[in-house]
Order: sequence, then C-alpha cells, then structure tokens
Amino acid sequence: MTIDVLLVGSGGREHALAHALSRSPQLGRLYAAPGNPGIAALAELVPIGVDSHDALVAFARENAIGLVVVGPEAPLVAGLADRMAEAGIPVFGPSAAAAQLEGSKGFTKDLCAEAGIPTAAYRRFTDAAAAKTHIAERGAPIVVKADGIAAGKGVVVAASVAEAEAAVDACFTGAFGSAGAEVVVEDCLVGEEASFFALSDGETAVALGAAQDHKRVGDGDTGPNTGGMGAYSPAPIVDAAMTERVMAEIIRPTVAAMAARGTPFRGVLFAGLMITANGPELIEYNVRFGDPECQVLMLRLESDLLDLLLATAEGRLAGAAPRFRADAALTVVMAAKGYPGAYEKGTPIAGLEAAGALPGVTVFQAGTALRDGVLVANGGRVLAVTALGATVGEAQARAYTAVARIDWPEGFCRGDIGWRAVLREETAG
Repeated sequence: MTIDVLLVGSGGREHALAHALSRSPQLGRLYAAPGNPGIAALAELVPIGVDSHDALVAFARENAIGLVVVGPEAPLVAGLADRMAEAGIPVFGPSAAAAQLEGSKGFTKDLCAEAGIPTAAYRRFTDAAAAKTHIAERGAPIVVKADGIAAGKGVVVAASVAEAEAAVDACFTGAFGSAGAEVVVEDCLVGEEASFFALSDGETAVALGAAQDHKRVGDGDTGPNTGGMGAYSPAPIVDAAMTERVMAEIIRPTVAAMAARGTPFRGVLFAGLMITANGPELIEYNVRFGDPECQVLMLRLESDLLDLLLATAEGRLAGAAPRFRADAALTVVMAAKGYPGAYEKGTPIAGLEAAGALPGVTVFQAGTALRDGVLVANGGRVLAVTALGATVGEAQARAYTAVARIDWPEGFCRGDIGWRAVLREETAG
C-alpha cells in the first residue's frame, strides 16, 4: 500500500525533502503546494499558498492524502498542523502551541529556565528604555533578538553597547514587524555553533544528525546575518558523545517539559547550539528543518524519510534509528546580489543541468520561478548547490566546481563554505 503525500512549502528545504521523499518505496503520489520549478520534477505542483489553510485542508481531504509534511515555520506557528489534525489528516509538524518554541524566543527561554536546560542568561522587554538600561548594565558583547519570527534576520550579536541599542530601536520601530514587539536580550555565548536535529513524536525523541551553517553573508563570517549562506554535515564538533549530551541535557528535557504542559511536541526539533567550554548550550529552537541544513542532511540520509515522518506523526518513534551515509555533504547557497538587503528579481539563470551532471552533485532550487519557459531568480536565496564527498574538503571542491558551471551573473555566493571543517581535516591529515 502506498501513501500519497502533500508537501507544503516552496523553498530549498522543501526541494530537499521532496528529493528524499521521492526515494521512498512507500510513496504514492507526491504533491507540493505551491512548490517551485525544481520540485516540479519530483512532485505535482498545487497552486495553493502556505497561508491558505482552508484550501490546503480541502485539497488534502479531496485527494485522500496520507501525510501532510509542513516545511516552513510560519504556517506551523499559525496553526496549520492543528487544522489538519482536526480534519483527521496525519500531519508532520507541531501544533501552534508547540510551535511557540520558534514563534517566541521568550517562550523558549522561559521553558529553558523552568526545565534547567543550559542556555544564556536573558531578560525579556516590551519597552526600549528598559532594554537599553539592562544593556548598559551588562555591557557588550551582548545579543538582541526580536521575539517573533523574523526570517533569520531578527538577531544581532552586538559588539558594542551602541550597536545593541540600535538593534533595540530597530525592533521597536518596526524593522521586523510584529516580531519585534518584544525583545529578548541575552548574554553572548562563546564557543562553536552547530545545528542539531531530532525527531519527536510527543514522547520519544530520536537524534537526526547535526550540521554547521554559515549565517553571515560574507567570506570569513563577516557582514550581516542571513537565513544561511551554506552548510555541511556531519558537524565535526558534534561527535557521538556530544550527541548524547545534547539529547540528555537539551532535547529530552524539552520534549518532557512540552508534554508536561499539555502541548506535546510532534515534529522536528532544530536546536541551534553553542558548544562552549562547559558543553552544549541552547541558542534557540526552530520547529522545522533548517535551510540550508536540510539539504545536506537529506543527501546523507539512508533511511526512508517517509517512514520516519509517518512514525513521528503517528507516535511510533520508539526504537527508530535513522541511518546516514558516512560521506560528508556540503551546500553552497547562491543568492541574488544585494541580499540580505534589497535585490533584483527576474534575472535569468542557466547551467543547472551542467552543474547537476557532476558526480555527487544535486542543485536544489529555492527562490526560483519560470517566466516564458526561462528559469529566473525570484527571491533572495535562490539555489543550494550541494555535493557529497568522502571528506568535507572533497564535498566542498565538488560543490564549487558545480557553482562555476552555473551562469547567473546577478548571483553571488560565499567562497569559503566549510572552511572550519576543511582546516580541521588538513590539520589532522
């Protein structure tokens, strides 16, 4: 018996999920709403937006969908998983109440405080003057976060008090819309960042691997934060011992705390971690797969993704043990010039077939569209050029060879994705 799946979303993360789902022997028909031109090669596109909850529920009912997979965070925070569950449709993704782990940074910090989960000291503010007084008392470096969802751009790691005060002003003057109506100010953690993923069915949590991404727009980790300019997996700093510490000290206590509140978490927990001298500490939670981390995880995944997502949705994760290939994967994000600021849409892109023809290379599409049969850029982060290799260095070389085959003069990418892991490999070698 096969299962028809509706994948909700249109980015590089959803293209990577579609790529992995398409390998499942259990898959019947795969639909994507609204999808993108890259996803169209793997799924039937449905012209329904991620915020059109009534239409998505109706489509799932009319087409006897066996599992809805919600990719982005916004529809989860807005309650799409609740709507599907109320309609009796199996869904992968947390309820709106559980999605507050991403929807409100203050909510997550309070939960950490209650459950004894290691994280930076913090305060919550709805008043700019009070936040600035606290910043002056704590000094810099210090971190200012818009409380709500800000597309990965509502966090400022301020090197000076003045920079932190400017970040507070940006939040309270509407730079991030309603997401900045409250700010969280927290101490700056020191260490190495990693992205850690775990599946939770509300009771059981299962580790799903780690990656490291590059948030800053420029080489050498310089410039403003973005949604992510590249990533690689596995994360050298998250070995088997560290994985168990993260599960024991952060993931399992979170799952238990959410269940105790009567809002069990079902879906993927994406923990942004700082590996400090004292061990792992939580920077923030996301309640969906990372982008671009999903791209590298899905290329390495050997297990049946559909089986894992169904087990999560149906409360059957106990005993699950996801398998990954030993190879490393690395993805380079190609973005429109000007990103994360203003950028031009509609510029033509060519060479994707030549890039994807290289051994071990997959080009995932994110912000793309078809105009009169021509593939054009339609967003800030547009492509995720992803490669496998025996080492991160080998995957890096393949990915940049593929990037060189893509003809998109109005695009750019960082030239040093994976530099930290490659340096480790060279030193060890």
